[in-house]
Amino acid sequence: MLKNTEARYGIIAIVIHWLTALIVIGLFALGWWMLTLTYYDEWYRLGPWWHKSFGITLLGITVLRVLWTLFNTKPKPIGSKLERLGAKAGHLLLYLLLFTVMISGFLISTADGSSISVFGLFPVPAIITDLPSQADIAGEVHWYSAVALLILAGGHALASLKHHFINKDSTLIRMFGKTKRK
Repeated sequence: MLKNTEARYGIIAIVIHWLTALIVIGLFALGWWMLTLTYYDEWYRLGPWWHKSFGITLLGITVLRVLWTLFNTKPKPIGSKLERLGAKAGHLLLYLLLFTVMISGFLISTADGSSISVFGLFPVPAIITDLPSQADIAGEVHWYSAVALLILAGGHALASLKHHFINKDSTLIRMFGKTKRK
């Protein structure tokens, strides 16, 4: 089933969710590793190229995800009123952090007016280039929002495990395309 129902997520939402998770974890790991590279390391230039390409890809996926969420049925929330409120706040914060990380990364990469080559297929042009200390400020925002995003994503994962093992409800398995626990 491609689309969501009130009981479960559809394949499109599931693929977008897990693809986002993989890219976010991969980008964080690559970004952290890039901090250890020296000028003479082969990956000193190659690492940022991959990081930027996947960052722009993640931006496209996230915009698609927001549109899909706005125009598609959402599965009925599970849990107490407080859990549902926490889930809603957590999801909004995840989106806010995702966009903050991606926009700040874009501002770092294009501060000098250069475009971003996405896997060598097409360029994404610089839009804003004349902010004072643009790369430095955007770099700080990028790092701290990325760390916050990873921490919040970890909390998101722990909450899903709590629902699965303690509450014994279908919150987690719905993100695998199932409706009921066996």
